[in-house]
Amino acid sequence: MTDQRVLILGGQGRVGRSVAQDLVANTQAKITVTGRKLKSEATVKQQELPQVEFLALDLADREGLKRAIASHNLVIHCAGPFLHRDATVLKTCIEEGVNYLDVSDNRAFTRKALAYRDAATGAGVTAIVNSGIFPGISNSMVRHDVEQLDEAEQIHLSYVVAGSGGAGVTVMRTTFLGLQEPFEAWIDDQWQLVKPYSDRESVKFPEPYGKAGVYWFDMPEAFTLVDSFPVATVITKFGSIPDFYNHLTWIAAHIFPPSWLKNPGGIEFLAHVSHRMTGVSDRFSGIGVAIRSEVTGQKDGKSTRVCSTLVHENTAVAAGAGTGSLAELMLINKLNKPGVWPVEQVLPTELFQQTAQSRGIKLNVNVNELSPG
Repeated sequence: MTDQRVLILGGQGRVGRSVAQDLVANTQAKITVTGRKLKSEATVKQQELPQVEFLALDLADREGLKRAIASHNLVIHCAGPFLHRDATVLKTCIEEGVNYLDVSDNRAFTRKALAYRDAATGAGVTAIVNSGIFPGISNSMVRHDVEQLDEAEQIHLSYVVAGSGGAGVTVMRTTFLGLQEPFEAWIDDQWQLVKPYSDRESVKFPEPYGKAGVYWFDMPEAFTLVDSFPVATVITKFGSIPDFYNHLTWIAAHIFPPSWLKNPGGIEFLAHVSHRMTGVSDRFSGIGVAIRSEVTGQKDGKSTRVCSTLVHENTAVAAGAGTGSLAELMLINKLNKPGVWPVEQVLPTELFQQTAQSRGIKLNVNVNELSPG
């Protein structure tokens, strides 16, 4: 629909630009990307497209933010890291009756957003949090796998990213911020504290990655999937390629003094050093992503494992496709469920498969009966 207008907050970052590119390719919506000032050559090039324009906007300018939101049909919040964000954007969208989507990847922020479910429902606003690749597409993979079983018992999600993943320094900040504190994981029907980047596990991903090391990592899925599906255990693990990045991250999580990770200057130092390092290693590692969703449970009275995998050559582009898919469906009113929702609670598997296929994203699925014992 040509009269639809989409506002992308943080649209000059790598993920924000990827979302804009996906919308240009798959919709006719008019797109406004924001930033404090026009600074990205990629954004300048996007502006050469008749669909895209730039708006200088500081999120601290509440009146400016309110005016920008009110003049659009959909707001996509890409201005992370979300650990430092409150739910002001979502609250303003609810007040203005504008649908909302974000690429948040932080547990605390997600809880703040979900607290507005009743307000969004009352305002008729559909709001979806944690879109992108992981979380986002990963949530839909789990929903697909759960639906193949009569009863799901355990969810095991693993992610591996090559080098920088094509993302910017903000994603590096998010990784190190995620190492600050132990987090709660749902294990054997109870919440248990887990230390970030612990319990290394070797997981087999599709080619070109093969076996790769993954570690406990705090993701919103660690608690939204517990709310979505009646399972006993939810495991979320993350790793990097080349493997030496895993060892460096492990050292940061376990050897560095905790004060380093709680100091904004320390986080900035680690993020920028890592970004420079991946700028070199990306040349041989690539910037792709692989996801492995494994759900075990019961099917026809037998213990069964459903495993789906996905590989994409560019992590940032995949994140843009995950968010862009949801935006497309919201714009054409195929995704209309007032309230605030994680992806797996609002996106039907059929629509997930349709939009993924239209973007060349293919899910590989294996279903196996498990031997007794």
